[in-house]
Amino acid sequence: MTEFDTELADRLTRYCAIDSQSDADSPTAPSTAIQLDMQRLLVDELQQMGAEDVQLTEYGAVLATIPGTVAGPTVGFLAHVDTAPQFNATGVKPRIIRGYNGGAITYPDAPGLTLSPQDFPYLAEKVGHDIITASGLTLLGADDKAGVAIIMTAARHLLANPAIARPRLRLAFTPDEEIGRGVDSRLPADLGAAFAYTFDGGALGEIEFETFSADGAVVTIRGVSIHPGYATGKLVNAIHLAARIIQTLPQATMTPETTAGRAGFIHATDMDGGASEMRIRFILRDFERDGLAAKGALLRQVCDAVAATEPRAEITCDISPQYRNMRYWLETDMTPVELARDAARSLGLTPLSVPIRGGTDGSRLTEMGVPCPNLFTGMQNIHGPLEWISVQDMAVATRLCLALAERAAMQQ
Repeated sequence: MTEFDTELADRLTRYCAIDSQSDADSPTAPSTAIQLDMQRLLVDELQQMGAEDVQLTEYGAVLATIPGTVAGPTVGFLAHVDTAPQFNATGVKPRIIRGYNGGAITYPDAPGLTLSPQDFPYLAEKVGHDIITASGLTLLGADDKAGVAIIMTAARHLLANPAIARPRLRLAFTPDEEIGRGVDSRLPADLGAAFAYTFDGGALGEIEFETFSADGAVVTIRGVSIHPGYATGKLVNAIHLAARIIQTLPQATMTPETTAGRAGFIHATDMDGGASEMRIRFILRDFERDGLAAKGALLRQVCDAVAATEPRAEITCDISPQYRNMRYWLETDMTPVELARDAARSLGLTPLSVPIRGGTDGSRLTEMGVPCPNLFTGMQNIHGPLEWISVQDMAVATRLCLALAERAAMQQ
């Protein structure tokens, strides 16, 4: 047990029980009102612990200040409160498995579900740890409420110990990260940090400064609708054309399930509609700008080819940018990354930097002028029912946050 274990376990289980799932189809900011339930709770807790400048912005982010005790650059710490739309996040029932014994973990609400160290070797390293999972029917939401719990615990500790040297620290808890809308255009100025860190990573030691570049695409297929009994030579079924687009795109390559490492993908995330009109949503991912553009061009080419087979149909492909690889900016000044690596080494960790096959709020913040690497929390198997995290990993991440604050105090 460390001094932070009990607090972290309490915070994470409380936070995860609050439904705060985002919704890509919603035009509002934040995309769901339920995210504000989390945000209002954080406002109350920050005020109670003595943080300054606590506010809930009109775009749904919570901001706060931990006053500095020495001169130095203002440093930001960020996490997001929304949970992923990809899996059920309503009615989360977090549970703590204390002193994990190394065996398979089963789930009370899903008897056929098993979390096995044979399938997930990182779990095998956590014998004796306190493991938090959900009950089997939902994701847990450690992505990224673990980051929220870590920053809040570190903030409470710093505010309770004013003798700890640190520069001015700015905290930000954002909505809608999971749908690529976590960084409002006003956030960089409102944050006011020279550089920042997101606590939104996985295994111990991970200090990430490279992410996917990302675009989103919506393909709309409009067919010709008519009574099926009198449809001969007249009906154009949009469902058939949508299926043809999916079938024409690469299946054995360039999909999430067939790629790893630095290979990007085209991923169909959902499809809805009917015979008269269909809509397919895609996400496009690549580590390089040219590769991302090529995937967009391929998707358009496939849409054009299918459209050419049926001139009575209308097929449109709208592609919009989401975020870009933070490496393009961070590699010009690695100071925040090296500071995090130094802090990790001070805790006996070996820093590990691997490309993130995803993105963070740090991707957008870095692009918008606030360098923002991503740091580990311990979260594993995110966005599904097998999601889990070690309380002791979270405690190490909390100590990393504190070590970063102390080292930033030396950057005068």
